[in-house]
Amino acid sequence: MRFMAIVAAACLLTSPVAAEVHEVKMLTRGDAGAMVYEPAYLEIAPGDTVQFIAAQGGHNAASIDGFVPSGYAGFKGQINEEIRITLDQPGFYGVKCSPHFAMGMVMLIRVGETDVARPELPADLPQRAKARFDDILEDLGQ
Repeated sequence: MRFMAIVAAACLLTSPVAAEVHEVKMLTRGDAGAMVYEPAYLEIAPGDTVQFIAAQGGHNAASIDGFVPSGYAGFKGQINEEIRITLDQPGFYGVKCSPHFAMGMVMLIRVGETDVARPELPADLPQRAKARFDDILEDLGQ
């Protein structure tokens, strides 16, 4: 019995922590209004995956140029494409729906620990996208 407990403990100590998959729905209408991602904000660990689900048609998920950690190449899914993105680099990632960016269809992902509590929003964001990011950050108390 004692031997089995030691073996079990050794296995637990050597097992890697499994990364999580977080689902985000792309919606024409959701609880927060029109043209939204649900949830609009995620806090995840480095190595976790975000799966964007085309719950309603006509949407995609793409990183916002200038609103990702330095050196990150970005991503862009096709319209109605369900994509999985694994994020390893700590920092803030702004995400947009390309056809509905001007309508404020954006979300924010925080990966791991960051140097700043509140990300600096790009100056060239469409007005509604900026307003939605401001709402997300306000809901977080930032």
